[in-house]
Amino acid sequence: MRHTLTPSDDSLHGHFSPDFPPVLTIDPGDTVTYRTLDCWWSAGPYPGGANRDRPRVAQHQPDHGHALVGPVAVRGARAGQTLAVRIDAVVPATWGTTVAGGWPSGFNQRYGVQEQPVVHAWTLDPATMTGRNQHGHTIALRPFMGVLGMPPAEPGCHSTIPPRPWGGNLDCRDLTAGSTLLLPIPVDDALFSVGDGHAAQGDGEVGGTAIECPMDEVTLTFDVRDDFPVTGPVARTADAWLTLGVGASLDDASFMALDSMLTLMQRLHGLSRADAVALASIAVDVRVTQIVNQTVGAHAVLRDDALGWPGADSVGGRR
Repeated sequence: MRHTLTPSDDSLHGHFSPDFPPVLTIDPGDTVTYRTLDCWWSAGPYPGGANRDRPRVAQHQPDHGHALVGPVAVRGARAGQTLAVRIDAVVPATWGTTVAGGWPSGFNQRYGVQEQPVVHAWTLDPATMTGRNQHGHTIALRPFMGVLGMPPAEPGCHSTIPPRPWGGNLDCRDLTAGSTLLLPIPVDDALFSVGDGHAAQGDGEVGGTAIECPMDEVTLTFDVRDDFPVTGPVARTADAWLTLGVGASLDDASFMALDSMLTLMQRLHGLSRADAVALASIAVDVRVTQIVNQTVGAHAVLRDDALGWPGADSVGGRR
């Protein structure tokens, strides 16, 4: 079954909460195609100037975080199971924005740009997958969604800014079309939301923003797994496994990602823990996912060709 969700009074929200009623209930195996706003709730392109002058949709409120669409309930999903989200398509709109400097933060203070705001306005070409800003800089697009996730189990509203073990503002540039994201389900029915489209981003998202853009199409297929337990985000790309960690420091985030990777290697290949550590030391790359979202992120990458292991079968469907 295929469904469609667009930004509306019912579907737009700026927090995660287990108390929000779902705007759509689907069955495992169903596909949802979304249209999303940019993270700032923009109603159109933003060429620069004061942020208060940014055109915003009517649903925006001052206390809102990222513009999310959802929540989507998955019938039969229960806390403790695994939600598999196959990313089938991510198609950007024709404009996007990058801002840097001009606001108080630890990284802006270290860069010395707290008082030096800049805005790069991008024209995006989804056909050629290229973007060009007002200064003539051109970049290849690699679109993905920054926020994919579910709310904490605790009642009330929760910020969209920090990533959490059950997803959210992961900002992982490898979660492009063709990938499958596996998340531990924190609440019954899953209550999944998506937003924060990025047309391109470097590992780390070091300035605090990517090319933030609306998405004309985000197509996701959902499944519920009992046979693949995870304690944090795990992803399968075309040629690699990724495990993601979040924490107060890069050390904490890295060790969370590595603990998940070691467990995955043991499960997939029947290794002892010590053998997994030895092989990870020569075959697993640890990367900085992002350093700018209050809680930082790291991810561990194990490519299929790193140890001569065969590629995995699809993790998006039932086994």
